[in-house]
Amino acid sequence: MSDTPSERFRENATEITSILVTGFWLLALFTDQSWWLPAMLVGYVVVIPIVEMLFGDEEEEEGEESWGDGRETKAEPTERHGAEENNREALETLKDRYARGELTDEQFERKLERLVENETVEDVEDRLGRGERNLERN
Repeated sequence: MSDTPSERFRENATEITSILVTGFWLLALFTDQSWWLPAMLVGYVVVIPIVEMLFGDEEEEEGEESWGDGRETKAEPTERHGAEENNREALETLKDRYARGELTDEQFERKLERLVENETVEDVEDRLGRGERNLERN
């Protein structure tokens, strides 16, 4: 928590600027000023981004850097192997619970869908490829 008003201003500069820009162009709009649209565009396209660059949160920047450039990287073979083992164990547990009558059909299907959603794209492609190969053999 910040102690001084200047620290609080620096932490909330972008939000404060957004409110001021919005109030400014709305005031111009409601008083029938012809320049309300340029004021809105300049405020949102120029002023707010500049304030964000100058006073933006350092924590958010660090978090954005950790995400990288948005491209997915392939998991290491050992990581994928561990994930596959966990998926198999979870599937076996789910089947056992269903077989013992602990889950209804709807609960089983929902949990199975969630489990399948956690698969990687590569896993799904491999499974589909194996399914096509099995069909060709038959």
